[in-house]
Amino acid sequence: MKIDRLRGMVLLAAMLLVVATNGSHVAAGQQDKVAWKIAGEFEEACTCAAACPCWFGSKPTRMKCGGGEALFIEKGNYGKVALDGLAVAGIGQSPAGQSMMESFGNWEFLHIYVDERATPDQRRALEAIMRTIAGPASKNMEVRHVPLTRTVQDGTRTVHLGNHGSFSGKLDEGGLGGQTTITNPPGADPLRKEYHQGHTTSLKYTDAGQNWNLSGTNFMHHKFEVTSEDYEKFAAGLAQKMQQMRQ
Repeated sequence: MKIDRLRGMVLLAAMLLVVATNGSHVAAGQQDKVAWKIAGEFEEACTCAAACPCWFGSKPTRMKCGGGEALFIEKGNYGKVALDGLAVAGIGQSPAGQSMMESFGNWEFLHIYVDERATPDQRRALEAIMRTIAGPASKNMEVRHVPLTRTVQDGTRTVHLGNHGSFSGKLDEGGLGGQTTITNPPGADPLRKEYHQGHTTSLKYTDAGQNWNLSGTNFMHHKFEVTSEDYEKFAAGLAQKMQQMRQ
């Protein structure tokens, strides 16, 4: 199990480093490095029980971990392309018996949902950023241009991925009051170095041959500010740690 996890993390580090330092982006056909920075809020949900075991190096609750995140950008740019007010999401699923960390580059699918309001240049930029954050999928990857919306009402946060699905959730109250916050879990990346923990009230998804209709599963939310440089450093640091572990 430890060997499999090590191999998965080595593969993840290698792929993140390639993606982050080569301009991120197969679809745009760009090889030059493009610096980017985004800030806003992310909403995340998956089919595992809360808190999602993938971030702690454990196996998925339901054999497979399916889910993903939606990023609502308040301020951002990809090179000279402004991304203020736009959104992008990624939904994927691990093979049976593998966590998301073990599955990078070998997911059953990874679909990217790009804000339909974006211009062609903005669409390419959003896709590139999501490829860096979510990582590549070797089996089934598709990109959709859809209306991405979010509402917050009476403590329930709801995200719609066009007509492909939706998820909603409420944040958990901590035992000593306030919101339940997880900081620096073992699988932390620059986007999820800290997040508020909750449970879904609904998780529905009908794309990629799936038919999810769940509730009471993992839900996460937080404000973020991340850059391409953050992911370059993250990938390089992870690769260095994996090299040390193999010595």
